[in-house]
Amino acid sequence: MEAKSTIRKMLAGNEIKVPDYQRAYSWDTPQPGVKSRKRTHTDVFLKDLEEHYNTASESQTTYYLGHFLFEKNGDTFYIIDGQQRLTTVTIFLSALFERLDEIKCFSTENSEDYILRKDTICFSTVQYDNIFFKDYVIHKSRLDTDGLETESARRIAQAFDYFRSELKDKSKEQLIGLLRIVSEATCTTHTVANETEAIQMFIFQNNRGKRPSNLEVIKAQFMYAVRLRANGDSDAKIQNIRQRFEDIYKAISHIEGYISEDDVLLYTFRVYVNSLWEDNPVGKVMAELKKDSALIFVENFTLALHQSFGRLKNFFSVEEKRSIAAHSLITLGNYATAIPFVIKAGLFNLAQDKKDQLYKSLEDLALRHSIIGTRGKITRRINDEFQGFSNEHIDITPILDQIERLKVSKEYWLSHWNNTALENALKGNVHIPAARFILWKYENHLISQGKGYAPKRFDDIQKPELEHIAPKTEPKEPRHGYGRYTERFKNEYLNNLGNYLLVSKSHNCQVGNVPFSKKHETYVHLRQQQEIRDMVPDAKRWSKNEIGQRQKKLSDFVLQNF
Repeated sequence: MEAKSTIRKMLAGNEIKVPDYQRAYSWDTPQPGVKSRKRTHTDVFLKDLEEHYNTASESQTTYYLGHFLFEKNGDTFYIIDGQQRLTTVTIFLSALFERLDEIKCFSTENSEDYILRKDTICFSTVQYDNIFFKDYVIHKSRLDTDGLETESARRIAQAFDYFRSELKDKSKEQLIGLLRIVSEATCTTHTVANETEAIQMFIFQNNRGKRPSNLEVIKAQFMYAVRLRANGDSDAKIQNIRQRFEDIYKAISHIEGYISEDDVLLYTFRVYVNSLWEDNPVGKVMAELKKDSALIFVENFTLALHQSFGRLKNFFSVEEKRSIAAHSLITLGNYATAIPFVIKAGLFNLAQDKKDQLYKSLEDLALRHSIIGTRGKITRRINDEFQGFSNEHIDITPILDQIERLKVSKEYWLSHWNNTALENALKGNVHIPAARFILWKYENHLISQGKGYAPKRFDDIQKPELEHIAPKTEPKEPRHGYGRYTERFKNEYLNNLGNYLLVSKSHNCQVGNVPFSKKHETYVHLRQQQEIRDMVPDAKRWSKNEIGQRQKKLSDFVLQNF
């Protein structure tokens, strides 16, 4: 490849692949029908092209797409830096050529120079997404996106659909202009003979695109340290890192909707050093790489990362479906404190019934922390129990006992999460995620009053949302049944737990801002909805007294069960 090139020259005649030890596609795309001020990678990419098209006649400058770094192996170029941009360029060009074909516009540019040359695909993504990439983006032989297993595959589909939609209304001149801008876009390239040299360059320079994660930086530093120190044994050690990171990135593609890779890095380091107090894994890792024992650390910590990501893939993908306790903890969402324990439980091959006990106890603590909102650090109150939980002492009893102690303790150091603090917090405004979780658990509590009923999973409810029984905006009807909307009522009762009800999204849209009697008629789907009907059988009034009564009932439920 030429050091200074264009996108057309770089893609034409070459076969470019993303190696499996690199990150899969991670650029975000605007969601259809969702208005947001937040810019995403793909709409910024397209808006930049459109802006350049609109001003190109004035500036006469070519579009610059940045620097690309490759490792050459035989006739194949493996992209080390710039894969997100090049993946996006390929997706965009495929959508663009498709649109040009639809309007029977045949430009002087040929898609064979960019997309598919006879049977050779010019650009391929990571192996585990590549079949979908070929079928959906390149050949367009697949029309659906059902059953996609990885978040990166979903991002590929979202980007392609977005570009298709945005290009649909553009004129022939605009389409040809955008094609010309991309094909003539300048870029610089650098090709190296092995990935270690490429990784070394990656450490010291990273330009346009998504900033590398801490995990990527550490991976690069590990490879560099091995090549620098391992002498004749470096190839085998590098291959070990590559293979482990292939698995790590596969795991990331399954769990990134739940947890970030840098958070997993942090929790892995806490498990590795056996302390919940650690907050700076990158700094500590860099310090380890300066020691004489650096190679031993690289091998051991790469293994630890491999085990953690594998363990969490199982937790979020397999256990979440099989264990209601895992599903419940994941649904709560505030599980940062729990994850190091989850990793250890997997490493120690803890029995599932013991895992479920541990998950439930950690859930109790996480929910209390979410509701109370204290600045106290939970990790410092359970660090001793975390350190004592080891392969030699696989006993969760001390952990469970300490969490129970936190619920009742009156000692200042431990009292931030006790029942008094929880009861007081439940009297105020409860944040929607916590309230939604409580009402789902309350629904299961009501279901369990009858014999033989299995717990209802959160995702069994179609797009569950919180309904304000007394709506946030006072209805225009004079006798709406909610009492007077005084300042006190609006401040103390509207966002009170007693005024929330779990409903499906379609139900929430249906009821809207209407009098209570009309809402009352629709409360027939969940047990808690029927409970509202039983509580106010005449459907005449839902105001301060009713909200207060229900708040007390729900508060008692939380205190007894969490």
